[in-house]
Amino acid sequence: MRLVLADDAWLAREGLARLLAAHGHTVVGTAGHPDDVPALVRETAPDIVILDIRMPPAFTDEGLRLAGSLRRDHPDLPLLLLSQYAEPAYVTALLELTGSRHCGYLLKEHVLDARQLDTALERLAAGEVVIDTAVVRLLLDSAGLRDPLASLTRRERDVLALMAQGLTDRGISERLFVSLNTVGTHVQRVLRKLDIPSGAGDNRRVLAVLAYLDHTPPR
Repeated sequence: MRLVLADDAWLAREGLARLLAAHGHTVVGTAGHPDDVPALVRETAPDIVILDIRMPPAFTDEGLRLAGSLRRDHPDLPLLLLSQYAEPAYVTALLELTGSRHCGYLLKEHVLDARQLDTALERLAAGEVVIDTAVVRLLLDSAGLRDPLASLTRRERDVLALMAQGLTDRGISERLFVSLNTVGTHVQRVLRKLDIPSGAGDNRRVLAVLAYLDHTPPR
């Protein structure tokens, strides 16, 4: 695959570039500042962009905001965000910004496992969502979810799987050949059966998707 890497730490950036090259990938561009990435993506047309979340100038969520900008300009471009810390709030924001498709969030310590990194890149290219297991479990634990999929019917699982692919209710309706009202009913039943919190600070669809990802083995 052809990749663009953005990380302000030269050592981390070059180390990841060498790891990727050793496993047959081509790094077509690197950047140390988020402002340099949009032009680099336009010039190189990579298959995937890998971004550090905390970059200059404030070292907070620059990579996350850059991901949102890239998704608006390149709707089908797979994006993988890396972090040194397990930050559930960043995962929720990433899924909201990207529509829960072609996106991933991994801890840097797990990227050093070349086989795991290769699998993540392949899944991203296929349109899947890849979230670090450690972060998913933090989110689900905080929401009080335990083995949540057991109570769902087959049709409800189908609806949840399509939600995890980023489809809207209308998209699910067209895929399953059912009415929009029927999809809405299934979605509400899924959220109720998963006991997803309904507080103002919770994104219920995101939590449902995370529950699905955590309890469904990758293809």
